[in-house]
Amino acid sequence: MRAIWSGAVSFGLVSVPIKVYSATSNHDVRFHQVHGEDGGRIRYKRTCEVCGEEVTYADIVKGFETPDGELITLDDSDLASLPVRTGHEIDVIEFVPNDQIDPMLFDKSYYLEPETKAAKPYALLREALEETDRTAVVKVALRQRETLALLRVRGKVIVLQTLIWQDEIREPEFDILAGEVDLKPQELKMASSLVESMGADFDPSEFHDEYRDAMADLIEAKKSDGDARPAPAAEAADDGGDSMSDLLSALQASVDAARSTKSDSGSGSGSTEKRTPARRSSSRSKKSEEPTTGEKDAETGDAATGTDDATPAKPATTRRRSTKKTA
Repeated sequence: MRAIWSGAVSFGLVSVPIKVYSATSNHDVRFHQVHGEDGGRIRYKRTCEVCGEEVTYADIVKGFETPDGELITLDDSDLASLPVRTGHEIDVIEFVPNDQIDPMLFDKSYYLEPETKAAKPYALLREALEETDRTAVVKVALRQRETLALLRVRGKVIVLQTLIWQDEIREPEFDILAGEVDLKPQELKMASSLVESMGADFDPSEFHDEYRDAMADLIEAKKSDGDARPAPAAEAADDGGDSMSDLLSALQASVDAARSTKSDSGSGSGSTEKRTPARRSSSRSKKSEEPTTGEKDAETGDAATGTDDATPAKPATTRRRSTKKTA
């Protein structure tokens, strides 16, 4: 696993340096959208619905439409004025009984790993939470936004459990539940007896995603039957570029220039001919004019868009087998 954040848990005068790791991962089979005839990837363009022109990322700002139909736009300077926390402290606010935590508030889970020198205070906090049967309520700034979270114990590891805010839980408004239902004692007794007869200790390893397994089997079967074809290479199309492609181009040009200078210096060590700065500059210019991998990706739309379509499908029978319970 790779740490996504580092900082320290602070409670009282105790500080525990830690690293944060994502505790869960998504194993869904991911698909691209492709043209049925030739297998070409389907791309989406950012188009303005008013003027019809394609818009680059550099020209896009955030907009909020009010209930009365007015549009409020926010640029980078507006967003910079917001109170954003960038500290690396997980501040403990209070310790609350475990049974007072509503699971509806749970969002994402992260493992906390202590730094080598912090093994003892880490264990001290873990055992104190276990001994008192309490959970730590904390505030932490992940991805530059402060959020409410919990510190709870899972085995020997402390888990950072981020929470949604209380006002993000919807209230159920079902009129049918407002009325009284007449339950006979015999009916309640029978229902309770059924619940007891089906009672068991919960073991999540006994359950697996049957739909995902069937999908992986289907893909593997089609591959075995020869119902597969090479993925077509998309032609590079100039869409005007954006700030990301410009950055990639600048970085690639810098790398090419550094390699060119190093190559010229190395080849000149065994030759009496003296290379001039003009020739090295020409070499750098020639290389920087060539299309780079970053430019090609940006032109064909391979830049991350935050959609599921950006991740290739990698079904594997070994992953499927690992989800099933072994005898």
